[in-house]
Amino acid sequence: MSAGSAPSKGDPPLRILIAEDETIIRLDLRDVLERAGHDVCGEARDGEEAVALALTAEPELAILDVKMPRLDGIEAARRILAERPIPIVMLTAYGQQELVARAVEAGVFGYLVKPFRETDLLPAIQTARARHAELETLREEAESLAEALATRKIVERAKGLLMEKEGLSENDAFVRLRRASQTSGRSLGVVAEAVIATFDGE
Repeated sequence: MSAGSAPSKGDPPLRILIAEDETIIRLDLRDVLERAGHDVCGEARDGEEAVALALTAEPELAILDVKMPRLDGIEAARRILAERPIPIVMLTAYGQQELVARAVEAGVFGYLVKPFRETDLLPAIQTARARHAELETLREEAESLAEALATRKIVERAKGLLMEKEGLSENDAFVRLRRASQTSGRSLGVVAEAVIATFDGE
């Protein structure tokens, strides 16, 4: 999907919450999203406002800046995900890569580095949606979010091996793991570990 086109049939428009304390960047995000056919259902200038809007505006996805007044984006993401599990894209500046690990622990899997290009935004949204869907699948099997996140690391490694060794796309690799899980009656984590063991043994 090109940056200025409407979402395709397989990629429906979303209700999106934007949280960014810099007005110009917030307006840029809104413009790009609306031209892509999405509905910006809320705009927050700080982390606390983002959490409140996430509960009242009912977004299907949120874009949060890491550095915001009153509450940073990672803590805001943690609180939002506790109440409303949705895909989240985190805006980070160059030199903030150390924050990515904290964001992953909170359950965030989409990133956009500022200054971002228009062509980077929609792929970041698609990635966040895909990885959020994977995490939700793992959470159905796990006792807790922490367990799901730990399992996800194993699944990511197994996906990477399938992509490298068998030329699969990221989505196809996950579909294959999930199908093997359903067929065998074993958890995704166990299937992923078996894939890793198979390729490591080659």
